Amino acid sequence: MSTFRPIVLVTGGSSGIGAALARVFAENNHEVVLVARNGAQLDAVADDIGARGLKRPHVLPIDLMRLDSGARIGQELAARGLEPAFIVNNAGFGLVGGASVLDRAEQLDMIDLNIRALTDLSLRFVGSLQRHRGGLLNVASVAAFLPGPGMAVYYASKAYVLSFTEALHHELASKGVRVTALCPGPVPTGFQDRAGVVLSDRVSAFFSLPPEQVARAGYAALMAGQRVMVPGFANKLVTTFVRFIPHSILMRFADERQRKRKMSGTPWSQQPL
Repeated sequence: MSTFRPIVLVTGGSSGIGAALARVFAENNHEVVLVARNGAQLDAVADDIGARGLKRPHVLPIDLMRLDSGARIGQELAARGLEPAFIVNNAGFGLVGGASVLDRAEQLDMIDLNIRALTDLSLRFVGSLQRHRGGLLNVASVAAFLPGPGMAVYYASKAYVLSFTEALHHELASKGVRVTALCPGPVPTGFQDRAGVVLSDRVSAFFSLPPEQVARAGYAALMAGQRVMVPGFANKLVTTFVRFIPHSILMRFADERQRKRKMSGTPWSQQPL
């Protein structure tokens, strides 16, 4: 029997969906640990949660793109007598532009964060998730269902997250571990600043959901043991109908969308379609 205290580990918890998920878990009486690079932003989120009369989350300012980040998280948690009952892999970023034009090192950083770090944390703590009959929530995107010219590496990384998470859902079910892929559409957060994405108000109004709504949908799906959650009726329609459309057509559509985003003057968007 473990003497370590169970916690919820939330990566990318300094803003947006990650911060919203941290609040939802805290509201449901979970002890939360926030991980991201920016310690000041993490402290701000932790202070906000504490100011709501909830238990203030622990803060771990760790760069998840470092190869030793998983080991460092494990060491920090053990030193505090903590271990994950739930893990939320939310950290990630995207870049708009042709893969052959964008900086190669930045695109490899994207793979490190969106894929390698997520895979590491998904597997590293399976034992403690099993002990606490907890779960794993991996944040993918509706982009996971589509080819992505103009954001090729980002779309491919989210396709990996969806496929990997669905497989883990099946593999870990017998161990009593819930595994869910959360696939939001556009969400108004700081993601767009890193990605260089802009999106028209008409499209955003149709597909967008606030981070809080996405977070509550993800939390409910995880607790219910749901394999995939696509929040929002419009996004559910997109992920259903793209299965019946040839990829050659989808790629032309996606390419045109990314070009318009780069040309538009409206600085908006999150997980891109």
